[in-house]
Amino acid sequence: MAAVLSAVPKPLPIDLPYMPLLKQPLPAGRPREWYIMHNRRLKAMRLAIALLDSGVLRAEQANNRKIRSTAELVGVHPPSDITCHMVRALMRYSR
Repeated sequence: MAAVLSAVPKPLPIDLPYMPLLKQPLPAGRPREWYIMHNRRLKAMRLAIALLDSGVLRAEQANNRKIRSTAELVGVHPPSDITCHMVRALMRYSR
């Protein structure tokens, strides 16, 4: 009887509700371009995750209009052409 009880799967911690991480200040003393690129990468990652969650699974399906409409749904400022390119690159190279 004990063997049957141990075979029951335990719930994973992923089932817990999503809690965003606390934001920490960025390190000081870097060039301005570093901060711009850092924030652009974070935005591209958020948009790529949102697109994947919405069913856009391939980079070819994500044109600029689709990425910008997803940004509006998520509540992110409209991305530039460079950020849209980064979103597609993230989707392409994640495989």
